[in-house]
Amino acid sequence: MAGMFKALADPVRLRLFSRVAAHHSGEASVCDIQNVGVSQPTVSHHLKKLREAGLIISERRGTWVYCRVAPGVLPAMARMLAPDDQQ
Repeated sequence: MAGMFKALADPVRLRLFSRVAAHHSGEASVCDIQNVGVSQPTVSHHLKKLREAGLIISERRGTWVYCRVAPGVLPAMARMLAPDDQQ
């Protein structure tokens, strides 16, 4: 969990992860989430860090890349952040 939260400590990665997690279909194309105030190569770098931390999964379909939150990540984070009396 520490590695996941460390990856999210960067504001750009946090915005990207948040956009993927909030996307209505459960997955988002990189084109849908890349407007975070940095260049496209920088977005790719940050998405790679999120993948390496186990936070997202990405899949190439033709020329498009789609990202989704890795299974179990959000519930694990919720458990970690829950007050002790709710665990």
